[in-house]
Amino acid sequence: MPRSLRARLLIAFLVVVAAAIGTVAVAVTLVGPRYFAEAMGHLPGDPMGEAMGEATLVAFTDAMRQALLAATVIAVITAAVLSLLVAARIARPIAGLAGAARRVAGGDYSERVATDEPGELGDLAVSFNEMAGSLEATERRRLQLVGDVAHELRTPLTTLDGYLEGLEDGVIAPSAQTWHLLRAETARLTRMVNDLSELWRAEAHQLPLAMEPVDAAGVAREVGERFAHGATARDINLVLPRGSATAMADRDRLAQVVSNYLSNALRHAPDGSTITVTVARTPHHVRTSVTDEGPGLAADQLEAVFERFYRVDAARSRSAGGSGIGLAIVRALAEAMGGSAWAESDGAGRGATFHLELPAA
Repeated sequence: MPRSLRARLLIAFLVVVAAAIGTVAVAVTLVGPRYFAEAMGHLPGDPMGEAMGEATLVAFTDAMRQALLAATVIAVITAAVLSLLVAARIARPIAGLAGAARRVAGGDYSERVATDEPGELGDLAVSFNEMAGSLEATERRRLQLVGDVAHELRTPLTTLDGYLEGLEDGVIAPSAQTWHLLRAETARLTRMVNDLSELWRAEAHQLPLAMEPVDAAGVAREVGERFAHGATARDINLVLPRGSATAMADRDRLAQVVSNYLSNALRHAPDGSTITVTVARTPHHVRTSVTDEGPGLAADQLEAVFERFYRVDAARSRSAGGSGIGLAIVRALAEAMGGSAWAESDGAGRGATFHLELPAA
């Protein structure tokens, strides 16, 4: 069987033509003579009529064979020309898609194809462009992640290298403060690596989840009590939810999300302000929200804060601002549990609210 689409279409056309001509030939050969004899009006027992009938039947049969032969030749030529035209019309966009696919496989994720073909070919082109766009976005995120990780690891590694070199040369005394600083930098590296590992597993849907009915309000209260001391030390009023609202979730991961939201709220909330945690149930979902009175978010920051290593305050250090991927982990965990996470804010200086919505049990 030939591999070329054009050759396969040509063979298919010729097979159809051969079947049609064969059917016509059999029909004419078997049925034609009887109808021809009836049309000639020869009566049985008429010697002259029978002699004339045999002669005319032979002439009729020869004429039919020649006509069928001519029709076969004309049909084969017509089928070949039409099949080549149709095959070229069909194969051209497919060949273009194949070439574009090879270029995408070679790393050119910006490749796109025309989508003006009708029917299934147009749908295939649209699907190809969507796939290429998804691959391009994934590759862009991968490169950005590599650059971000390299940038974030450079600071603690530089600090460690500088202090170790100073200790080796005797410039820095091996004091308790020095060892404490070195341990703090290694702890930052460990925390960042652990966060990246958890983020990767969450986005790859490889986190083990124990989904069960969970009282989201009860989890929020338990997590909030762990932050109560830090809030009290800064005269922050921490308002926790009452009642109960049961969601389908992994209890530990739900607590991790609420803990991350509260940690961010305490980090940005001014002293003497209020942080409110609410849990509300809708007919199909349970929404947990954490609202602070901090610096708020601009419209273009509402989605950006969930990106890896994004910082609202670029001047904030990582030691004071965390690893920078906590909210990215939150969104990945929310989606892994069948929910969603997003932020709302009325603008800069007007606080922000971070939501987690999970399916109701």
